[in-house]
Amino acid sequence: MRITNMLNKIKKHDERKTPPEIITPLLPFLKDFEKNINKKPIIWCPFDKEDSYYVKIFKENWYNVVYSHIEYWQNFFEYEPLQRDIIISNPPFSNKKLFFKRAIELWKPFCLLSPIWWLNDKTPYDLFKDVWLQLIIPDIRINFIWAKKERPSFKSVYYCRNFLIKKDIEFISLRKK
Repeated sequence: MRITNMLNKIKKHDERKTPPEIITPLLPFLKDFEKNINKKPIIWCPFDKEDSYYVKIFKENWYNVVYSHIEYWQNFFEYEPLQRDIIISNPPFSNKKLFFKRAIELWKPFCLLSPIWWLNDKTPYDLFKDVWLQLIIPDIRINFIWAKKERPSFKSVYYCRNFLIKKDIEFISLRKK
């Protein structure tokens, strides 16, 4: 079975809407990224639909956003928009290795949300050993938007490549003040 055929089947636990509170803290980092590349970046959200908070928040902040989703027949392994400066999204929970491998192969900066426990696996070592990996780590676990109201048992972090953040590990606070 081809990888793309296997991944065309969206698993129920892979479709989780990312809440705004983990997206808005990226805006200051995007401003810095914009200064470093001397232009407003075109953001590709490859796992998102028009109603995604990634798309909405970036557009509300005057970014040019290109979104794509497998339900639109835009498979991340076969589809690439003509213009994109950075990839930002929350890839499917399953098959993380394949999604990150593809993101690295695209040679574009990325900022992708994934569980922190994944660092305990050998896969990130194999994927990122020759890549400048940066992490953006929130202080709390994220409540993804889905039918169940339970909080995940793990923390998610942004795995970044060439996002040009000031430190290789950045900590962000999501606690309500």
